[in-house]
Amino acid sequence: MLHIVMDSAGDAPAGWFTEFNIQTIPINIQFGDKTYLQGVDINDIEYYRMADESGTVPKTSQPTPAQFIKFYQRIAKPGDMILSIHVTGKLSGTFESAQIAARELVDRIKIIPFDSGSGSAAMGFMCREARILESTGAAIEAIVERLEFIRKNIKIVFALDTLEYARRSGRVRALQAAIASLLNVKPIIDLRDGVLDMCDRVRTRNRSLDYLIKYMEEKMGTNPVNIAVVHSLDQESGQSLLERVKERLNCRDTIRTDLAIGIAANLGPGTIGIVAYQPGEGG
Repeated sequence: MLHIVMDSAGDAPAGWFTEFNIQTIPINIQFGDKTYLQGVDINDIEYYRMADESGTVPKTSQPTPAQFIKFYQRIAKPGDMILSIHVTGKLSGTFESAQIAARELVDRIKIIPFDSGSGSAAMGFMCREARILESTGAAIEAIVERLEFIRKNIKIVFALDTLEYARRSGRVRALQAAIASLLNVKPIIDLRDGVLDMCDRVRTRNRSLDYLIKYMEEKMGTNPVNIAVVHSLDQESGQSLLERVKERLNCRDTIRTDLAIGIAANLGPGTIGIVAYQPGEGG
């Protein structure tokens, strides 16, 4: 049996977890001397409330190898196979923890850790495609090859509503963040080669959303795309952007989902983004 796992820095519509049998290992959120599990004993609203009240950003950290071992043993039996898809190793040590756990359990469970090179809905799309391929009888080598194709071709871009979280987290280059703050503009952040970086700045929220669409139009052209709109506590803007995306791009599959705290913690509430890739012949 193939078990498909992703960590909670990934995003997917709620129905996909049941439909495609996707298991999720939560990341850790450290606040003071307390540790919470994302989606288990703390939600997004509570996270931002704690951040606002304290004036600090609670730290997110990867599941430990011990947490991975316990999780893998809970979901799989000896002889099973696990495909474990994780947020880019350049932003988190989650993938490394999964690798350590896989080596520890090598004699009992075959575990294949996979670095998505990204995060957010890219991981959800990967999990879905892996399950669909598995259901057609594809070998694990073909599934991993497909994930590598998606990793190579995925594009992710975000519009921030505030720079406070990016500055506090230190995950977006600090100098650019400081300059943008002084200019009182809306930064555009892309996730490229596994790293969050500021690629442009615009003056208003509306212009930032326009920028997201133009960015994807330039990257995708008129080719069919699988596309996700992700947002952090801004469902109205998320739905509005999704409708505009459907009008402007050649969409094959579209979804809208919340942006997981694993990524949103570095970008802040009000962040909205687009995740897209050309499915090609394999999609």
